[in-house]
Amino acid sequence: MKTSHLKNILSLVFLICLFACQTQVNSSEQYICPMKCEDHKTYDHPGTCPVCKMDLVKVSSLEAPILDEDGISEESIFNLQSEWKTQDNETIHLTDLRGKVLVVVMIYTSCEAACPRLVADMRNIYSKVDNPAVDYVLVSIDPEKDTPEKLKAYAKEEHLEGDQWILLQGKLDDVREFSNVLSMKYKKISPIDFSHTNIISVFDKNGVLQHQQEGLGVSNDKLVQEVKALIEE
Repeated sequence: MKTSHLKNILSLVFLICLFACQTQVNSSEQYICPMKCEDHKTYDHPGTCPVCKMDLVKVSSLEAPILDEDGISEESIFNLQSEWKTQDNETIHLTDLRGKVLVVVMIYTSCEAACPRLVADMRNIYSKVDNPAVDYVLVSIDPEKDTPEKLKAYAKEEHLEGDQWILLQGKLDDVREFSNVLSMKYKKISPIDFSHTNIISVFDKNGVLQHQQEGLGVSNDKLVQEVKALIEE
């Protein structure tokens, strides 16, 4: 009788310890936005990113990205469902850009200060890479004024013509969502002007962010090297 009672006590203690260990393991799990909208900020429970609204993923899962049935990683911008108009007035989704390395910048056509220099940097990268496996994407942060027609004229004015140059107009919320993914900050400071950070981003063929360059007129050697490496993957 005593032996049986002792066994029951030991079994109960074992179950309590097992439950405690499992709880400790679960509480140690950390979750993060797959797009890293908040840099490396983590959460101790699953949920959605307060910025881009994508589902948070376990930090460990980023080491081996989970792919959906189409082979798209949870980190990919191709998960965004937004629609965009090109400079040719064609409606596209970001998934339509899949299969190309993407060099992306956010600008607005009436900008007279930083944006012309960013566009010059993009042209310089284009000339150095010189490969049709890359698309160069310019996303307007002023979609109310930057219509497809205006983007078309801007592309001609800035010598951004050819199939590799894609200029996009989106809805205000979609532009803001995309800028958050890129950690690109902008703010309207007058009816015609914006303040904004100057970032050129590089995505691989599956839409996963691989490299960013911040600043104007800085050396783009590392970015160009990264683009060429991604072409070969």
